[in-house]
Amino acid sequence: MIITISGTPGSGKSTVAEMLVKKLRLERIYIGGMLRDLAREKDMTIEELTAYAKNHPEIDRQVDEKTRDQARAWAQEGKDVLVEGRVQFFFLPESVKVFMKVDPEEAARRIWKDLQNKEIRGKRNEQIVSSVKKVTEKILQREEEDAKRYKKLYGIDHRQESQYDFVIDTTAITPEQAVEKISSFIVSRKKQMVQT
Repeated sequence: MIITISGTPGSGKSTVAEMLVKKLRLERIYIGGMLRDLAREKDMTIEELTAYAKNHPEIDRQVDEKTRDQARAWAQEGKDVLVEGRVQFFFLPESVKVFMKVDPEEAARRIWKDLQNKEIRGKRNEQIVSSVKKVTEKILQREEEDAKRYKKLYGIDHRQESQYDFVIDTTAITPEQAVEKISSFIVSRKKQMVQT
């Protein structure tokens, strides 16, 4: 089984993905981590890499295709795989597609809190901002830029919820509650797949 998780910034995708991996014993592929590592290699922030990728679409294509191929290879080996990335639902249409969303102001508060921690800030590799309001502006700007890029590259809008099998709003719930709801859905979907 392949599970793809997409969603809005600050919705808790990475936190929930890490917890799901442990709970359901999944292999994990994290596109955001791959892109952050690539940005570091190029001595860029993630925002600078995103801007660079606008004129170098091969970056997105290489990462997305490599991820798709790895996920399918693991699935062929009988492993259950979780792929965390905005457009992987498109590259892996056979996957169970999960979309996580959150109110932008709550997302900004979460990201701001993370950015106050030096260790987490280093992992996120993001530009330093001066307030929660600035984080909100950055989130909305990034969402629009990413949506335009994916539309141009693949002809899709990753924010269109009808493309997903399960949509969850994490604004008012804990990561543990999100994991419980998502894992229940995944387990029931797996049972259905086994029966057919």
